Amino acid sequence: MFDIAFYMKVNELKKRLACGEIKDKQIVSEAFEAVRNKKPVIYNIETTNACNMRCKMCPRTTMMTRPVETMSPELFRRIVEQIEPHSPELWNRWEAFVESEYGISKDAMSENHFFLHIIPRVIQLHGYGDPLLDRNMADYIALLNSKGFASYFSCNPSNINIEKTVKMFENGLDYIKYSIESVDDNVHKQIRGEASNFSHSYEKIVKLLDIKKARKYKTTIIITMLDLNSPNQLEEYANLRKAFEGLDVYIYLKSEDQQWYRKDFHGTCSIHWSEVCKHPWMSMTIKSNGEVAMCMEDFNNEIILGDARKESLYEIWNGEKYHQFRKDHIAAKKGMKCLERCDMKVVGQFLQ
Repeated sequence: MFDIAFYMKVNELKKRLACGEIKDKQIVSEAFEAVRNKKPVIYNIETTNACNMRCKMCPRTTMMTRPVETMSPELFRRIVEQIEPHSPELWNRWEAFVESEYGISKDAMSENHFFLHIIPRVIQLHGYGDPLLDRNMADYIALLNSKGFASYFSCNPSNINIEKTVKMFENGLDYIKYSIESVDDNVHKQIRGEASNFSHSYEKIVKLLDIKKARKYKTTIIITMLDLNSPNQLEEYANLRKAFEGLDVYIYLKSEDQQWYRKDFHGTCSIHWSEVCKHPWMSMTIKSNGEVAMCMEDFNNEIILGDARKESLYEIWNGEKYHQFRKDHIAAKKGMKCLERCDMKVVGQFLQ
């Protein structure tokens, strides 16, 4: 989730920033603060950072140095007790806003539809690990469902356990995304590592689709392929679409996140990565050890704004560390990780 009310309220100011009409840092800071929700909104809860893949495009493979940890069920429950889902009225306003502002209806299927119509309403349950390796995941989904939250996570289909996944479906999982980079097992292993494959993954996904249909589960199964700018990328994606043709899946080609560390920036089709970063004002990320990080992209927990094990989310969200972090974004503070190691633009870059 993210704060869709904030997103809508700063929309016009965001446009003025993007075209250089406004340069006063104080005006922007006060405007953002005036409409920021004082209650925290959770973008994602990384319940574990354990993963058995070696994906060549993931910083976890080559750059992550923090310990592998899994969140305790007690902490997960404590976090969920402190947040609220969007109201139906606010969500209706948001859907109308997205259609009028971006021309994307709620019934579409695309990368930007996923970001604007799905991500804002779900608690994302992944970070730099595979949620299928967290044995408590089915229980977490049940808890979120009971509290009125939609749930979602992305995972590696090679790790599918049919029985455990069906339990998640039963408990009300709303969306599950399987990342597939090729219909050729050897190519897939080159990209995702030896633990990955397509053939066995495909068989298990088809079986889950059959079970879902027979038992009328509501879970949407999403299939994505990353656009890695490979010479045969479009051919690979066409083959993937053909493999799932006629099946009940939501499928799209996804722009690659955070291309800075690959040093081969090839652009993006994503609204999320094209617009100014609003996360310091509209969403909170909690990592597997309970630390509140700057956002979901902080793979080594380098900018820590609080500790959910020791502080309330309200205290963290409205505390001095978050206040300074927001000031740093407005100022485009030299040396800040967000400025030097992220593809998104911080607010201050439009104020210089």
